[in-house]
Amino acid sequence: YLASRALRHFGDVPALRCHSHCYYRRSDEDGPSVKSAYPAMIAAVTDLDGSLMGVHRTWLDPHRSTKAPVAYPRRAMGHLLGHGVRFGISGEVMAFGEGIETMLSLREVAPALPLIAGLSAAHLAALEFPAPLRRLYVARERDDAGRAAFAALAERAAPLGIDILPLDPALDDLNSDLMQMGHSQLAASIAPQMHVVDAEQMLDAA
Repeated sequence: YLASRALRHFGDVPALRCHSHCYYRRSDEDGPSVKSAYPAMIAAVTDLDGSLMGVHRTWLDPHRSTKAPVAYPRRAMGHLLGHGVRFGISGEVMAFGEGIETMLSLREVAPALPLIAGLSAAHLAALEFPAPLRRLYVARERDDAGRAAFAALAERAAPLGIDILPLDPALDDLNSDLMQMGHSQLAASIAPQMHVVDAEQMLDAA
């Protein structure tokens, strides 16, 4: 599934697991052919200390490299607000966004940049800031919810001396950019949106 989304560098992502037969609770919007279990990508939602706060599931089609043919292929449970799916160790410079695939797309071109996927715009606005954080890049999606979440984050971060900078996609999100533009063009699109030092140290344009 990840490879079909042009995501190749996912060998060291302890926050992700795969379940071969994960229970799916049918909804009223699901048809009669929907099964009670599918393979699923399982993501750990953790707090600043690394404690497990929730789980996010993406159900997958067992025969194709796509999400499962169900009404709600993504669901989360647990205490999610303020927490996220983490890729890398918190530091002074980090990036935050909504979707797992969006943040893994950024990881393709900036493998040294610690990332957090907040899973929704509401969770994006409520992120708990790690103590060493001084600059946060926000991978925004091109919608009103993404813009509102960015504004809320910026308002909360200002009194703490944390710079909030947007990373805007050329299309609807960074995964769409990666799939349609490729690795090099995504890196070229991201570079001018970052501080020069961060771009030089963290971006991989290969």
